[in-house]
Amino acid sequence: MNTSTADLDSERALREQLQRVGYLADADLATTTWLAGRLQRPLLVEGDAGVGKTALATALAKAQGAELVRLQCFEGLDLSQAAYEWNYGRQLMAIRLTEARSASASAKESDVFARDYLLERPLLKAISQSGPCVLLIDEIDRADEAFEAYLLEVLADYQITVPELGTLRAQHIPQVILTSNGTRELSDALRRRCLYHYLDYPTLAREIAIVKSAVPEADTRLVEDCVQFVQRLRTEDLAKTPGVAETLDWVRALHQLSQHTLPEDTAVLLSTLGCLLKTREDRFMLTGERVRQLEEGRRSVGVAEKTDAVMAAT
Repeated sequence: MNTSTADLDSERALREQLQRVGYLADADLATTTWLAGRLQRPLLVEGDAGVGKTALATALAKAQGAELVRLQCFEGLDLSQAAYEWNYGRQLMAIRLTEARSASASAKESDVFARDYLLERPLLKAISQSGPCVLLIDEIDRADEAFEAYLLEVLADYQITVPELGTLRAQHIPQVILTSNGTRELSDALRRRCLYHYLDYPTLAREIAIVKSAVPEADTRLVEDCVQFVQRLRTEDLAKTPGVAETLDWVRALHQLSQHTLPEDTAVLLSTLGCLLKTREDRFMLTGERVRQLEEGRRSVGVAEKTDAVMAAT
């Protein structure tokens, strides 16, 4: 399919905007995100925890100067937590005040079911924005299928029906990012509604670039050594594979310990592995001997040159 120069420039512009706020997206992710915005379609980003799914929505809002509205999903999430809820306390107070004024029953009802008494939860807040908005629906796979069905109605026309008020339509259609860790299979209906991108762990060169951008104060050699170590660590049989966020924490920790390269002292490495390994099983599985093997197996030749070449090519 041919792409016009203007379209390519727009896609590149979004990628550059994201890079300016510290998020290094590859060409595929930037293109899919840009298309989702242009087509006014939700974007479903799937991948393991820690690969940067939530950070994409945060960076997108920051890059575009848009309001970020986040809905954190969990089992049992319902309408009152996701869309709206009546402020019962204020309603009760208003009823008592109208009773003191001897107002009619119809007047009481019309007063307490006004928009002023409606508490906006993330979905309603997002469609009520008068300007640009990024709606992050985080970990949609943790919500149940009933909520997923309701969400489909909202995303179909970007409107929410409140029985007492009628239908509330979006003043400005938000850009919607849904994330999933793959803990349950999502419905075909939701997948059809969205554009899709699978976000994998970054390559060695890209992760080095990400860490350098996020922790510029750390020595380049330390960043390269740490990323190579983490990349090898991800090949181990771990209960929870460390993501980019864990890599950043580890580099920051070693920098705080005044390390300029990966420490040769295995004891120092073991004492800082709490930044990378987040379960008891993983922590005790990685013995001092295995740490030394991973450290010795790092690639140490031409990393900086390879990084520059790859980043220039992309």
